[in-house]
Amino acid sequence: MASFILIHGSWHGGWCFDLVAGRLRAAGHEVIAPDLPGMGGDEAALRAVTLADWAQFAADLCHKAHQRPVILVGHSRGGLVVSQAAECAPEAIDAAVYICAMMLPSGLSRAAFKVQEQLNPNFDAIISPVYGGAGTVVDPALAHAIFAQLSPPDLVAWAMARIVAEPHGPRSTPLELTRERFGSVPRTYIECTEDRTIPISSQRLMQAMVPGAHVVTLASDHSPFLSMPDSLAEALLAVANGASA
Repeated sequence: MASFILIHGSWHGGWCFDLVAGRLRAAGHEVIAPDLPGMGGDEAALRAVTLADWAQFAADLCHKAHQRPVILVGHSRGGLVVSQAAECAPEAIDAAVYICAMMLPSGLSRAAFKVQEQLNPNFDAIISPVYGGAGTVVDPALAHAIFAQLSPPDLVAWAMARIVAEPHGPRSTPLELTRERFGSVPRTYIECTEDRTIPISSQRLMQAMVPGAHVVTLASDHSPFLSMPDSLAEALLAVANGASA
């Protein structure tokens, strides 16, 4: 049986994986879905967050996992954490999975990659800075149409009531990756074709920039853990089965 470490994306928390986590646990797997440190904090807490700290936090969870293989999974901005954690502790990670996530090459930050993407004004319109740029928040009244337009309305309302402030520091930090460490961890990219947050064009640009990942395609919005939890769980179980072979 595998251990799944599930790393949430911007403005979210570990709660976003609840439906998928239940399915993975029902199949006998260990699931750890934490809230990243500093999420939703005050100005001091948001400014204190670093990508290196988040990566070490995720790597520590992988080291402490009770079952192998260990599958480290990141959604959206969580992909940054997965990549940097794979650089920190490749020996503790049997596979890395990116769910419509930031899979960027070494030397590039999320903020810098945004300049290379096609304009996404509807997404940009829901984001506002807080604490002088220490973090950002999204408008929950508008975010549902960007994050989860294909998801059940009751689940969307549940999710939008839980989103919190996101620290800006990790988004502006370039990744530091090597072929010998990060490059040694097998990767799967779960692309979501109806994503309005990280459009499929951006997802496929990242796949071209960091080649070598196995690609799984879901006809999902940015929240496949809400819109198609069964399909997402099946994709994750397939990764675990492959890593166990």
